Amino acid sequence: QVQLVESGGGSVQSGGSLRLSCAASGFTVSSYCMGWLRQALGKERESVAIMARDGGTGYGGSMKGRVTLSRDIAENTLWLRMTSLKPEDTAIYYCVARPGYCGGSWSYEGQGTQVTVSS
Repeated sequence: QVQLVESGGGSVQSGGSLRLSCAASGFTVSSYCMGWLRQALGKERESVAIMARDGGTGYGGSMKGRVTLSRDIAENTLWLRMTSLKPEDTAIYYCVARPGYCGGSWSYEGQGTQVTVSS
């Protein structure tokens, strides 16, 4: 059974940093395409970063240049390091995954972790 459990969210002041983690079970992180999405209140869901099976990364949206995606295969965990946070980064951040190659819809999603950035 595939599960994604996010943690690391919280409240931080503008300019601060956070590291989100996504603990995966039921599959190995190196065998799936994984990523992070976020959704702010009243806004559409936005892709933040993705990591392919070979470890290649892609960043998009307004957080490009301020986020770094990494993974620990031994711990089966995906990490999202966010820096220079702004109030507009306030959102629920979701870890997502799909088997095989990146592209297409996501097959699995975690419960989300709230990030709140105050000015």
